[in-house]
Amino acid sequence: MKARASRAILPRMPTEHSFRPALFRFLRDLKQNNERAWFQAHKGTYEDVARGPAMEFIAAVAPGLARVSKHIRADPRPVGGSLFRIHRDVRFARDKSPYKTHVGIHFRHAAARDAHAPGYYLHLEPKSVFFGCGIWHPDATTAKSIRATIVAHPAAWKKAVRSRAFARRFELAGESLKRPPRDFDSEHALVEDLKRKDFIAVHSLKQAEVTRPDFDRAFVTLCAEGAPLMRFLCRALGLPF
Repeated sequence: MKARASRAILPRMPTEHSFRPALFRFLRDLKQNNERAWFQAHKGTYEDVARGPAMEFIAAVAPGLARVSKHIRADPRPVGGSLFRIHRDVRFARDKSPYKTHVGIHFRHAAARDAHAPGYYLHLEPKSVFFGCGIWHPDATTAKSIRATIVAHPAAWKKAVRSRAFARRFELAGESLKRPPRDFDSEHALVEDLKRKDFIAVHSLKQAEVTRPDFDRAFVTLCAEGAPLMRFLCRALGLPF
């Protein structure tokens, strides 16, 4: 999908919903002081520069995102919505730091039960800011369905992720198996794609880009440009897009 065509479907959106450089200063400080007492003392700052702007951003992109796909949800609820919790799950982790040092926002498919489903993602972290689309860490059944669809429709897969427009904007990323997956031809022309454990594409961003007043619009444009991969994955899983 060409950028010109994708922008044509986007409505005008408010421009006051933007992240500020103070977000990245807060996240750097949190990384240096990742403990409950410090966070509680600076919770007001977290609300002001991270959680509040994220809620506004989610609401701001909702109309444009609905035009890209009416099946992708922009959910501004403070709990259980598009914004990931700042608290880490440390139950089985060696690192017992209680807080994430990034802001993650995931716009999931309406049929999703959790984060392991087709969706769009925004990652905000000092020196690591990026947009992502696709499906991260799918379960074994889901991954097998995607691989089977790649084998059954190789031209459609290549059209989705190898087109000049898509490759100019995105890079396929994520983890891969060391060996071809069981039940798939190890000599298949797309074996490297069949070995993927994540079916995601990413686009690196600069901090200055996400702090611009019109970043909500730019984000929706990226969603539209990432639609070929999303459409293929939804088709593989029998989901509407």
